[in-house]
Amino acid sequence: MSGGSLVIVGLGPGNPEQLTPQARHALARATDLVGYAPYVKRVEAGPEVVRHISDNREEISRARHALEMALNGRHVAVVSGGDAGVFGMASAVFEAVENGPAIWRTLPIQVIPGVSAVLAAAARLGAPLGGDFCVISLSDNLKPWPVVLERLRLAAQAGFVIALYNPRSHARPWQLGAAFEHLRQSMGGDEPVAFARAIGRPDEAVRLSTIAQANADWADMSTLVLIGCPATRLVSRPNGQEPWLYTARKVEAAH
Repeated sequence: MSGGSLVIVGLGPGNPEQLTPQARHALARATDLVGYAPYVKRVEAGPEVVRHISDNREEISRARHALEMALNGRHVAVVSGGDAGVFGMASAVFEAVENGPAIWRTLPIQVIPGVSAVLAAAARLGAPLGGDFCVISLSDNLKPWPVVLERLRLAAQAGFVIALYNPRSHARPWQLGAAFEHLRQSMGGDEPVAFARAIGRPDEAVRLSTIAQANADWADMSTLVLIGCPATRLVSRPNGQEPWLYTARKVEAAH
């Protein structure tokens, strides 16, 4: 049987206004929603739409299930928070396709972009991504911790602004603190650090510090940690307002 389809949809960071019209259109066509519980529950859909909820670490089995349903004629939407291509379900689906039966390669699969957490946080802070930047996940579920540390070191030495996803969880409470200590060896100490939590949602919170004084206890899994570079600036504002954060566009030649 065929005639089904599969879309991989980024839901944005949580504010309904940051769900794109393209994503809304794709979700409205779905007969089945597949994903991690908080993301599936976020989608507004009628009672006729079947919701398939699975645990956060079951990405490949979730992708295979979605592909099989699409093969059987269902219109399946696999959902991720933020952008599905940034530490989301898009790569899991294509990994399943690469290693699965050849017939899965005949399916119409489309990735619908979303507003990633790093973009929402950057917009809330000002313009910290005005220069070169990188995005690194602190989770070592799929890569060794020494690899994470080496990537952080090289990014800091290269002068990138660094955005940290998955900074801290109940299962990994120590890694963000270890990352800060590691980065302090390669940085000057006064580079700005922003803790941007639940941006766009009612419980949104922002805290600014420096790499020398940043405290891992200020972050949880809803926090995007953004670490500035030597070109990142704070622009003060009057009357106690939160300063803007931006990264200068011009980079001087190294001596």
